[in-house]
Amino acid sequence: MVIAIDGPSGVGKSTVSRAVAARLGLSYLDTGATYRAATLAIVRAGVDPSSEDAILSELTGHSIDYSEIGVLLDGESVAFDVRSDEVTRNVSAVSAHPRVRSEIVAMQRRWVDEKDGDAVVEGRDIGTVVFPDSAVKVYLTASPQVRATRRSRDAEASGKSLEEIAGEIGARDHADSTRRASPLRPAKDATVIDTSELGIATVVERIMALAMGTGH
Repeated sequence: MVIAIDGPSGVGKSTVSRAVAARLGLSYLDTGATYRAATLAIVRAGVDPSSEDAILSELTGHSIDYSEIGVLLDGESVAFDVRSDEVTRNVSAVSAHPRVRSEIVAMQRRWVDEKDGDAVVEGRDIGTVVFPDSAVKVYLTASPQVRATRRSRDAEASGKSLEEIAGEIGARDHADSTRRASPLRPAKDATVIDTSELGIATVVERIMALAMGTGH
């Protein structure tokens, strides 16, 4: 069973997804980190993030994987590196290319297949594109102010004002929701949960109830 948890940044996707995976004894995949790993490879190589052909050519020489310690690039743990400002600035451009997305989506599907098809997968297009037949589809959302406040607590936001963080979130939302390939949006059959005034435990329990309803 795949549990698809989608939504923009700052809504609690990662924390909730990890907790649900732990409760159900399932593997967990942060698909956003796989795009960030691809972007890190591009940044390190000095490849133009606007050139789809150049990106695809560069990525053929790299492997991206995910483990209990986070995302791996060529076997190296890069969970911290993928959160750099440079990667954050370029990840939307890299992930907007349709053929790049196709390559990474194929990797994500193989990863889940290796887990016997059972995983909690979080991202921005899991319920709509990557696993449209997921047993459970959830779309998390929250108010802009709440999202900015939450992101301000992350290490990567150190030294930034709430206004700066809100601006970055807005720019990422616009890029993700307007891209041609796999735009950010709830699946038609997804359960939408506004986490603005909900604790993590409450959100996890709501998703657990949905999972239990599938007979898992």
